[in-house]
Amino acid sequence: MNDMDAWTQSRYGGVAEVARTRTEIPAPARGEVLLRVRATGLNAADRHIMTGEPLLLRSAFGWSRPKQPVRGIDVAGTVVSVGPDVTGVAEGDEMVGEIPAGGGLAEYAIAPAARLVPRPAPVDPVTAAALPIAGGTAWQALDRAAASAGDRVLVLGASGGVGTFAVQLAVLRGAEVHASCSERNRPLVASLGASVTYDRRAVSLADLPEGGFDVVVDIAGDSPLRAVRRLVRDGGSAILIAGEGGRVLGPIPRVARAAALSLFSRRPLRPLAATAKPEALRELLALAADGRIAPVIERTWPLAEAGAALAHLAAGRTVGKVVVTVG
Repeated sequence: MNDMDAWTQSRYGGVAEVARTRTEIPAPARGEVLLRVRATGLNAADRHIMTGEPLLLRSAFGWSRPKQPVRGIDVAGTVVSVGPDVTGVAEGDEMVGEIPAGGGLAEYAIAPAARLVPRPAPVDPVTAAALPIAGGTAWQALDRAAASAGDRVLVLGASGGVGTFAVQLAVLRGAEVHASCSERNRPLVASLGASVTYDRRAVSLADLPEGGFDVVVDIAGDSPLRAVRRLVRDGGSAILIAGEGGRVLGPIPRVARAAALSLFSRRPLRPLAATAKPEALRELLALAADGRIAPVIERTWPLAEAGAALAHLAAGRTVGKVVVTVG
């Protein structure tokens, strides 16, 4: 068999532009491997590439349509063939990692070998596929803030994919975690280890103590920057995860304002543009294998229903992670 099921799009737009098709199984090039996909975790990045917004991202992913027609960046799968100059990876290996432009919503996907790490046997494919972007972003945010034992950490937007990992990882570092989310998600976030939770609609940032936190991780991205900075103690850090922003430039104007506000400030606002870090993913997989962290999986869909998974993602109300399984 030389073809496969895949969800593809020929132009930017909503979920209606993505259709289940039969397409040729790709062949790995130099430094690449071909994976038999086991599971694909969906992220906001997949939605942005699908819609082509903010428009600035088209400079990297294609001006008129996505260069890679298949969405799905976070993938867990089995290596079925390897390209030239691939070392340390062999056919049959169970791997997990990020595919830069996507490709995971298919039976097979090409991935750069350097972006992949082995999946430990105790970690199932669904759990593994939920880790790379969301878990990696939370990991990098806490690293950048140098969050440590005894710190008081506030997570804004704690019930999404990144937020649920940020809460768990901050707790593992020995921090006292406060978290803001919707009222209905407060019990979930508390179960992840947050000592204090706030209903984001009922409790504004102005209600929280000035300088009351060593670290603020702003995932929601919709709070006034001065209000976020006010919450950080002198010498602490506020980490800004790239939010939605405008249709053209996305979060860049907010990042620029943060840089201006941080000049000569003892309470800097530090934007984070997370990147693929296989070494961090190894650590996350080890923690998952030991049962010390676990992704919050709101729901899984089979590949045949991946369009419904994309529609749920596009609605913007995901709790934790959405994963598509390929069986």
